[in-house]
Amino acid sequence: MNAYIFPGQGAQFVGMGKDLYETSDEARALFEKANDILGFSITDIMFSGTDEDLKQTRVTQPAIFLHSVILAKVLGDSFKPDMVAGHSLGEFSALVSAGALSFDDGLRLVAARANAMQKACELQPSTMAAILGLDDFTVEDICQQVSDVVVPANYNCPGQLVISGTIAGVDAACEKLTAAGAKRALKLNVGGAFHSPLMESARVELEAAIVATNIQAPVCPIYQNIDAKPYTDPEKIKANLIAQLTGAVRWTQTVKHMLEDGATSFTEVGPGNVLQGLVKKVDRGVATASATIA
Repeated sequence: MNAYIFPGQGAQFVGMGKDLYETSDEARALFEKANDILGFSITDIMFSGTDEDLKQTRVTQPAIFLHSVILAKVLGDSFKPDMVAGHSLGEFSALVSAGALSFDDGLRLVAARANAMQKACELQPSTMAAILGLDDFTVEDICQQVSDVVVPANYNCPGQLVISGTIAGVDAACEKLTAAGAKRALKLNVGGAFHSPLMESARVELEAAIVATNIQAPVCPIYQNIDAKPYTDPEKIKANLIAQLTGAVRWTQTVKHMLEDGATSFTEVGPGNVLQGLVKKVDRGVATASATIA
């Protein structure tokens, strides 16, 4: 069974999507449509901007989304998913590619999500850190011991869990986790505490937009971040999307569930190959690939 997976924030690079724009009329039309919907030329930033310009959350999220969904559309009949999943932002790319969301509505939701998250980041200084070499239970337990806000945010693969919270909370947890035997506790260069209670203002703002958006049953199950389980019911998909902003991304569990349900190959659709590496950490023997146009 073919599993298609869609990356999240951090996969961006200058020049992303330019090959699609230059070789496909369909892709070019969608990129130009995106510029109109967003009200600024995101293609200029994607194709020839600076790393700093591209790192802004309000740019990064729509840029990765566009690269992923436009690539999936250009693949045409060769895009045949039996199941899909996306890492954080990638969940929106997966939903559009699987026919649950229109291109226009997906882009508007992603832009709203990015702006709401940017605002939440500015409300309170906060950060994230990657914890390497400890089991999930130990990380969860130590986060609960810290008095400031700090929670497990991204279960990326066995032995790699990202925590998220206030600067004081993350610093305190990193100190305790290092003492508990973590190989590394690496602070990330991010603007805020994604997938933590500190995103509550963004969750409230995005909830209204998601509730008002038409979501249909996808052509195949989507394994959602909040609990790593497959869904096709539009109302449940909406509820899970809303909960995702303050809930953890359970990627390790998602990959395991997809494998248990018969996935034999994982194709990453979008910039980079980060997710393929994470899949290999869960099951070294499974086939992985990047989606490419002929």
